[in-house]
Amino acid sequence: MKSLFRATAMSALILAGTAGASAALAQAPSAEAAFRATTLNLSAQGEVRRAPDMATITLGVQTDGATAADAMRANAAKMTQVIASLKRAGIDAKDIQTSGLQLNPQYVYQENLPPRLTGYQATNQVTIVVRDLGKLGTVVDASVNSGATNVGGISFGIDKADAAEDAARLEAVKALQAKADLYAKSLGYRVARLVTFSESGGYAPQPPMPMASFARAEMKDASTPVEAGELKVTIGVSATYELVK
Repeated sequence: MKSLFRATAMSALILAGTAGASAALAQAPSAEAAFRATTLNLSAQGEVRRAPDMATITLGVQTDGATAADAMRANAAKMTQVIASLKRAGIDAKDIQTSGLQLNPQYVYQENLPPRLTGYQATNQVTIVVRDLGKLGTVVDASVNSGATNVGGISFGIDKADAAEDAARLEAVKALQAKADLYAKSLGYRVARLVTFSESGGYAPQPPMPMASFARAEMKDASTPVEAGELKVTIGVSATYELVK
């Protein structure tokens, strides 16, 4: 009798467990479907503007010579003068970096004749970082006066952009929450919880632009005027919210 009782009890427990599992499985699809039906996927963007506090500019020296050695020798002499002038203008050595060095033969082409070598051309290019924008025009002028023959692209930047990014994040979250509340209310729901959240964007240095875009025809105090303007720092956010009645 005891054996029969144990067998009966075990069968009842197994049946109860099976019934509970079946009920849970039966409810899962409907619960998942209800969750999907009451979610809201949104994105928003936060933007702040900040004045730049640094600039990156490219300067170059181009020289010609009858031989490769002549061209390089003349180039080295001029570039040495340019770098010295940059340091005198307050540019730290760590902010001066060689970014291009070329030596090319020069030819004259005439019809029905082979190319004729006329000499060599050497080009040396340095990229500098100016951390005092008030000196930017003076730095450019000093480099040109000391022998720079090419002034390339200029880009403005923010040395430490963390604070600006955080401000943009706060703006993005405010916009996202306001949008979520607006949609939920208009649909007859309220926001129950935040399900997922992600971020995109952030501060990126401004791409180089031609100096001609910043130069002005008139000169002030014998210094090339340069306008820094403002930079945009943008953060994008995306989120999924669960809505309830």
